[in-house]
Amino acid sequence: MTSQPSSGETSSGPPSPGQDFTGRDITVLAGQARKASDVLKALSHETRLLILWLLSENEKSVSELEELLALPQAAVSQQLARLRLDHLVSTRREGRIIHYSITNPEVSAVVTSLYDLLCGTADQES
Repeated sequence: MTSQPSSGETSSGPPSPGQDFTGRDITVLAGQARKASDVLKALSHETRLLILWLLSENEKSVSELEELLALPQAAVSQQLARLRLDHLVSTRREGRIIHYSITNPEVSAVVTSLYDLLCGTADQES
């Protein structure tokens, strides 16, 4: 038996900040938690997180990412492949150059918020 949302509340998404999860459909919440966990796993690798921070500004090619990260092409490509498998980045080919961008605006918002929360004060101090 699943509980029904209260008036003004839908079961399609999590409650807004400050709202209570009580009375929410646990199956829906479990699915949402699984999706969130998958995104957080992808973000848990330093290089992948750096790549996503850089891509949150605008799309970049592998060679641009190599230069910005000071990493070899193989290392950058390996992490981009993982981000593609997780459906966090997409590609656009322009001749021989492949450009990467963040697939989902919500993911861009998450990585930007994460940067602002954890690194924003360090930027202000320097």
